[in-house]
Amino acid sequence: MEVAMIRELKVQGVFAENTYFYIDSHSKSGFLIDPGAQAGIIYDTVIRNGWKIEKILLTHGHFDHFGAAEHLREKLVAPVYIYPDDSRYLTDTYLNLSASTGNPITVPHYEEMYDGEIIRLKENSGFYLKVIHTPGHTPGSVTFYSPVEHAAFVGDLLYEHGPGLTNFPGGDRRTLEETIVNKIFTLPDDTVLLSGHSSPITVGEEKHLLMGY
Repeated sequence: MEVAMIRELKVQGVFAENTYFYIDSHSKSGFLIDPGAQAGIIYDTVIRNGWKIEKILLTHGHFDHFGAAEHLREKLVAPVYIYPDDSRYLTDTYLNLSASTGNPITVPHYEEMYDGEIIRLKENSGFYLKVIHTPGHTPGSVTFYSPVEHAAFVGDLLYEHGPGLTNFPGGDRRTLEETIVNKIFTLPDDTVLLSGHSSPITVGEEKHLLMGY
């Protein structure tokens, strides 16, 4: 019996970005991850499926991953969560990269989450995601890991074709590479990595791509 639904919705703002729904099949409650743009389409998807979004979770603080967050926070009555090291990105349009687009975006209302924290549904406490601090793309980038579903939402840490970018404010190539080896490649090989801008790839496949084994 299906326990969780993982649904990808590709949204189009300045960039195309993968927004994810992680939904408990039984209660139809769940989490919205990285709502990058097109708040109306995301909201209509939630309503059409009869889902209840309890929390909006951000993998990091770049605008293409939270462009619809503030609007959806109000419409869905769901708090926005970010790692403390990236909280200032939500209100600084230089750091979140939106200043250069002509449409500066901020999220003034947010909660903070922490490394190792288990984020559970109120409707079903057995349905959860684990927060793993995975810096490198930004200082406060995180991965949301579901050991039950063998899935990890990695944001822009890495893609099916290799590591993420580090040429933005706060990015650090050495930190990113260490994070991938020490925090992502230690997950089970069958874990599916769900990124913000590419197709899914397993940990085992990514290891082979980057390290040859």
